[in-house]
Order: sequence, then structure tokens, then C-alpha cells
Amino acid sequence: MSEHDAVPSDRPTHTEPPLVGRAELLDYIAARTAAGRRVLLTGPNGIGKSALLGALAATARERGERVLHLTASESDRWMPCAALADLLRAVPETLVHQLPDTQRAAVDAIQLRAHGGTARDSELRAGRIALCAIFERYAADGPALLLFDDAHWIDAASTDVIGYALRRLASPVLAAVAVGTPESRFPPAAEEIPVPALSVGELTELLTPYGLPARLATKVHTDSGGNPFLALALAGALTDRSSGDIRPVQLPRPLRTVIAERLRALPKEVRRTLLTAALAVRPTADLLRRAGHDCADDEITTAVAAGLLVCNDHEIHFTPPAVASVVAQSASAAERTEAHRVLAAVTDAASRIRHRTLASTDSEARPSRGLAAAAEAALRSGARALAAELYLLAADRTPVEASTERFEWLATAAEVGAAGSLPDPVYRSAEAVLSADAPRAHRVRVRLALVDLASQALAAMEEVLACALEDAEGDPALMAQVRLRLSWARMVCGDSELFRSEAIAAATLARVAQDPATEAMALTMQALAARVTARPAEAEKALAAALALPGTPPPGLLHMAPRFHAARFAFFDDRLVEARTDLLRMLSHVERGKGDELVVVLRSLSEVAARMGCCRDALDYAHRAMRVARECGTSPGPTWYTRAVAELAGGSLARAAALAERGIRASKQEHDTIYLERSLHALGQALIRSGRTGRGVQVLQRVRSGERGRGLSAPFVLRWHGDLALGLASLGRPEEAENVIAEARAAMKREVPDGSGGAVAAQLARAEAVVATGRGDPNGALALLDAAQRRLAELGQPLEEGHCLLERSHIERRQRRFAAARRTASLALELFAGCEAHPWAEQAARALARCETLSRSARRIDGSTAKSQRPFMALTATEEQIAVLVGTGATNREVASQMFISTKTVEGTLTRVYRKLGVRSRTQLCSLLQSMLGADGTATRTEELTVGRWNPLPDVGPTPASRATLSGGL
Repeated sequence: MSEHDAVPSDRPTHTEPPLVGRAELLDYIAARTAAGRRVLLTGPNGIGKSALLGALAATARERGERVLHLTASESDRWMPCAALADLLRAVPETLVHQLPDTQRAAVDAIQLRAHGGTARDSELRAGRIALCAIFERYAADGPALLLFDDAHWIDAASTDVIGYALRRLASPVLAAVAVGTPESRFPPAAEEIPVPALSVGELTELLTPYGLPARLATKVHTDSGGNPFLALALAGALTDRSSGDIRPVQLPRPLRTVIAERLRALPKEVRRTLLTAALAVRPTADLLRRAGHDCADDEITTAVAAGLLVCNDHEIHFTPPAVASVVAQSASAAERTEAHRVLAAVTDAASRIRHRTLASTDSEARPSRGLAAAAEAALRSGARALAAELYLLAADRTPVEASTERFEWLATAAEVGAAGSLPDPVYRSAEAVLSADAPRAHRVRVRLALVDLASQALAAMEEVLACALEDAEGDPALMAQVRLRLSWARMVCGDSELFRSEAIAAATLARVAQDPATEAMALTMQALAARVTARPAEAEKALAAALALPGTPPPGLLHMAPRFHAARFAFFDDRLVEARTDLLRMLSHVERGKGDELVVVLRSLSEVAARMGCCRDALDYAHRAMRVARECGTSPGPTWYTRAVAELAGGSLARAAALAERGIRASKQEHDTIYLERSLHALGQALIRSGRTGRGVQVLQRVRSGERGRGLSAPFVLRWHGDLALGLASLGRPEEAENVIAEARAAMKREVPDGSGGAVAAQLARAEAVVATGRGDPNGALALLDAAQRRLAELGQPLEEGHCLLERSHIERRQRRFAAARRTASLALELFAGCEAHPWAEQAARALARCETLSRSARRIDGSTAKSQRPFMALTATEEQIAVLVGTGATNREVASQMFISTKTVEGTLTRVYRKLGVRSRTQLCSLLQSMLGADGTATRTEELTVGRWNPLPDVGPTPASRATLSGGL
């Protein structure tokens, strides 16, 4: 054992940085130890138990407490009294000297016995009494902490003596914390606290110093199972990678050595079970039991404790996945063959062929065409990983003279792997084809598989696409395929003109090549380009032509298929039931095979559900999309955006903001303009709704500038216009709000000549109502809101309808029609509660409470005071908030900082406030505000006068890291 600090020192101590993702756990442990409780930290190797102990010791020392921090090793387990001797050496010598002679002699004997020999029973009995006395005296002067790292290695004699002393200790100020296993039962009567894995966000923060792109950080989280030790080891192998380079991670040599040592330390039966799991395609506990491992559950638990496995939804995953190869390589050829033969007897037909092939050393035992047929059967069942491996096996078993057939199997394996977001078969196939004298058709196919695997990181695929274009030169069918990917890449990177021209070229080439499936996808890209650039007639014509063509898109390309974008266009046009019905049908076809196409369908369903007010469904689909995206290693930006939208509807504004920030960072790294602007929109909404209106407006103005710069004007696609106009109006900038509304309506008229505009028009009318309220026209504002609410109700968008009710309640409250305001707020609350729209319901509840408070206050205030409140009714929400802040003593700089606006804006707003209220100075404003209080100064609170529309919850403010991002990263 080592490392102790028995007596607090006066010298300054080094403060360790806080552990990522462990703050709440540390607080909980500290609270338990402060109450004198004993704690046992458990979890797999590398999860961070020792780091938690170190942080606990550091914080205790900073508080002036005394700490005994001891670390055991495996060799200590076989040395009687080793731990006890180290503990006795760690305590101050004065405490030992104060012991009676017999006890002091026992201490000396125990320390001597630790170097060899067995302690006599009499010495151990005296040692128990001595340690009890030492603990009592040690804890008498104040709180003290006893920490044991790797307590499961403490020898039996030490466990007995230390446990006895802890059980007999009367003082509650000495607490023991240990790292070990539940079986160690040390310290006695301890509360077991499992240390959890880190979440994606926490692990991303931990890996920030490595500069990993968000996609690779997410992949590291999946491969490590959130284990910090494994994550840090894997991150070192990825530091020089771009976001689009998702080649399988090679285990660093030190990590491979650690894993091999852990394997050797496991019992033979556990290693045998792990070998079977490593050779299976999708190992489960049930499969292992059928393969003859009757104690599979216990053996899996042992492997999990060793940090080699994680179990999710009954499936077993090696952490990292490369552990499976280490397990297989550590076994003999005979052991692998036997495991394959056993698995062949308990798996399905396609897997059976795989295992029989791998169990045979004769290359002619399984002809390549038979393997390819099995691969096709696996593909039909959605088992893409198995299908890709079988195609690779078919290529390996193909005779040298049949090279064309071999290249066909390799190219097919790459395409299947790309459809399932499986990097290993794609890169293996691409390397084999591109390093050989392969036909150019196969070279193009594997290059395009690499492009499809890149997901949204298409900016990193320029070289691959250029090489594919060179290989495809002169072949219309191949050129059409390459141009199709080029069009998608141009769209993702924000070049709308090149997007359109490449799509047109792809459609023309596909028509020449008589390839209707590719032509349909190219026409769909034309339709999408026309839609985002406000050419509705062209979009409708191109999509209709695409839908009329026969054939279906290849697996993995659903995001370019006409049927999918017909559903997306229905979503853009507020035909939500139609969009949901079509997407659900698509889901039934893609849910069997994991990959990007499953992710895009789930994300689209989440967005539709959020707009329909089905908040629980929106969150569920978003969770599923994130889970599949993490497992497949696809781009995280789109799924983080979708989850943010779902959180805005039915979750938490704080989580929505955090997820949107992650989406912004990930999309920037991949140069994904589409989801960068969508995530900015979600962040702007979260900021405005949580009371940070000025900052939210700044974020939304970035979206506006981005679309202007790319020549886009499609308010039906990304609906930021109403949110920006409403935010500007709330800040007392009505002219700017009116400009945004006018621009959006002009763009709508180009797409919809009759000017109907659906929900977008209703959102703009709602923002116009806020402008009208600020200009002193409440009746006009109410008329606009009534019309918007009716239209939104007709379209089946209850959250937008409830938003109109909240705005109406706000106007009624400002007109001192408190009964009407209460009724409207109650209707909104009922509507939101029925949708399980929690953040909206909280806002409606606050609005209702404010109505009740102001109504009671108004009844208590006399007539003259009531008259003095009337001038405040002429102020906008922002003017009123600034007036109250200034009237209660805040400086202009403090007001600007709190509201995320400039000092100049505060000064200009104050000038308007003075004019509207008939005052000339801050002193007169303070006097007017004081006159509105009751006789005892408490009849109405100043925050009750701040009847602004967006009232922040106390628990949704940004974290320090989040605030830093908002202030500097955007």
C-alpha cells in the first residue's frame, strides 16, 4: 500500500481539476461520509473509481479534514497483515505512542509480521483493540476520512482487524470509502455505490483536450462503453483523424497488453465463453447458453467487471470491439474451430454457413457462390453485418482465375457495409479493390461506398469523389452515380447552385444509361434544390417525374429517394398526417437493418410528432435515432438537432440548448451547412423561451444571414422567421421585426401566390400581434392572434396554437383584464398538459400564476395607485423589464448584461420609457415604481410588474461551459 496524508499540512496543496461528469456523484458520496456512513464504490476496471477517491481526498484536505488514503495491490492479498501494517504506519506516531504497552507491542509485532510469517491470534486480538483506540483518538479532533483503493486485494487478516475496528467505532466523524467489488464486503455495513459510465456529452468534454471531432468522440464513446480509461486510450489513436475518416480503430499496443493481461487473469471457463461470444455475429446470453455455456450469465458478469464487455438490451458488446479479435487471437486454432462448429449448430441458416466455412481449412469446402447466396439471404433479413462478412468470405474463397467475380463480391460487400454504416467491410473491400488492377466499375463502386459511409462529412470526400469521377469518365451509368453524390455533397456544404446543376447532370446521364432508379434520385435532388430556392413549380414537376419512374433506390440511399422526400415535402406543407403515415410505412422497411436510412426516418418521425404535439412520441423517436446513430457511428449533428427539437416540445429547455450547441459544433466540424443552421434555429428558440431573448435574436440573425448569403428564401423549410420577428418585437425593435415579417411574406408569395402560407403565415401573424401590442394597438393584436390560432388548430398543431393563447393572455393581462387573461392561460395550460409539452406547460403555469398575483394585487391597490400603474401598460415587454430593473437600482451595464443586449440599446429604450411614463430621470422612475407598491411596500413585488412574455426558469440557465460557448463560440 502507498500514498497517505495522515496530518493536514499548512503548505498549499495542488487542486486537481474537477472530474468530468462526476460532480453529483462526488456530492452524494461526500454527503454520506459527512454523516459518518461507509461507502463501497464498485464498477468495471477503468470506470474511474480511483479517480473519484483521489478527488474525494483532495476536497477533504481542502476543507481541513485529515485523510488516510491507502492503495492495495494484488500481491498484498497473499501477505498477512500487509494492509494493516501500512495503515498503522500511516497514522501519526503520537497516536501509537499513547497506546498501552501491550497494544503498542501488538502494533510492532503486526508490522513485523507483514514482512513474512503469520500473526498469532493474541497479536491480532490486541491489534483490534489498538486500532479501535487509534481510530477514536484520530477522529476526536475533527472529521477524518479513511480511503481504501482496490480494497478487494486486502489480505484476510487485515480485513478482519480493520473491519472489527470500524464496526466498534462509536464516533461518527470517521468515515470509510473503499474501491472494490460487491463480494469483498469491505468496509463493513457499507452502502454500495456503482460508478456509472460517462454519457456522450461527458465523454466529449473529457476528450476535448485531444481535439477530436464530435463524430469521432461519439464513436469512442460507443467503442469504450463510456469507460474513461478505454476512451482516453482509444482517443490517442484518433487524434490525427478528420471527421470523415472513420476507419476501424487499431488498438494501441499498451491497451492491447492491458486487455491481454485481463484475459489471462480470468478463469478458463470465462475465457471459453468469451471466445464463443467473440466468434458470434450478434452474441447474446441466450445464444451462449445454447452453445453449451450453462453459466453464461455469471461469466458475462465477471467479464463486465473486468471491463471487457457491456450488456445492452440482452446483447453483448466488447469494449472496445477490437477486444473480440484479441480474444480470438489468444485462442488456439483448434479452440476457434471447435467454437465455430458449436455455433453452427445453434444459429440461423446464413450464420450456419459462415461458421461452417470458418471452421473448415479447405478453401473448396464452401464455394464462393454458395457464400454469396447466403449473403443475399442475410441481406434480405436485414443482417447487413453478416451479409457483408459473407461477401468478403466469398471473395476470399474465389479462385485467382475468377478475379472479376472476386471484385464483384468485394464491391458488393463495400456497398452493403456502407448501407449499414459498417466501416470495417467498407475499408477492407476498398483497400483490396483499389490496390489491385480492378475494373473501373468496381473501383467507382467502392469509392462511392466510402462516400456513402461518410454521412454528413462530405466535405472530407472531395478527393474520393474526384477519383471516382476520373474512373467513371465515359460511362454514363457510372457518371450518373458519381454526379448524384456530388449533388448531395454540394447541398450539405451549402452551395445551392452547384447542388442543382449536379442533380440535373446526374438525371440526364441516368436517362442516357437507362437507369431509372438513379434518375429518380437525381430528379428528387432537383426537386429539393428547387424547393429550398423557392421554385415550387419546378420542385413539384421534378418530384412527380421521380415518383413516376420504376425501380427502388439501392439500400442505404433512402435519404435521396423520391418517396422519402415526398413525405418531407408534406411535412414542409403542414400535411402532417400524410407525412407521418408515409414515414411509418418506410420505417417498417428499414427498421430491420441498422444504418443511416433508419436514422433519417426516425428523425423525420420525431420532427413530425413534435409539430403534431405528440411530445412523448417525438422524444421516443429522437432517443431511438440517437441510439442507432451512436451504434452506427454516423454524423451526430443531425440527431442532436432532432433531439433538441423534441426537447423544445416536450422535454427541457436547458437540454434543448445543450443539444443544439452540440449540433452546432458537430456540424461546423463536418462543414454541414444544413444542420448548422437548423441547430442554430433550435438554439435561438431555446434561448428566447428561457428568457435570454437578446442572445436568442443574435443566434437567429446568424441563420438569416446564412440563408441570405446562399440565396435561399424558403420560409416553409426552416421556420425561423416568426421566431426572429417575435424576439425582435419583444426587445422593442418593431421596425426590424416588421422587416423580417415583410421579407418572409414576400418569399411565401413566390411559393404560394394566394398568400395562404399555412402555419408559417400564422406564426408571422403572431409575431405581428406582438409588434401591434408594442405600438399600442391591443385590439388589432387580438384579432391577428385569433385568426392565427384558428388556422393552427385547423392544421393540427396544438403547440403553436397554445403559443397564440399565451400571447393573448399576455395582452389581456397588460390591459388589466385579469379574468380573461386567466381563462386564456388556463386553456393554454390544459392544451399543453394534454400534449405532455412540459416546457410549454411550465410557461403557461407561470403565466397563470402571474395573472392570479396581479389580480390580487390590483384589488389591494387604491384608486390613485391604480391610475399610476396605467402608464406601464403602454410599455412593451422589454421596455417594462428594463424600467423595472433600472427602477430598482440596476446600472445600464448591468441591465445589458442580464438581458444580453448592448448598453446603447438600454439607453435608447430608457429614452422611450421616460417619454411614455412622463418622467425625466432615473430618480423619478424609481419614485413612480415605488408608488406602485402597497402601503407597506410589499403589496406588489417588482418581478410581478415585469410581465414580459418570456420568463426564465431558475434551473435552465447555461452552465459555465455553455455560457462560454454562447459568448464566444457563436
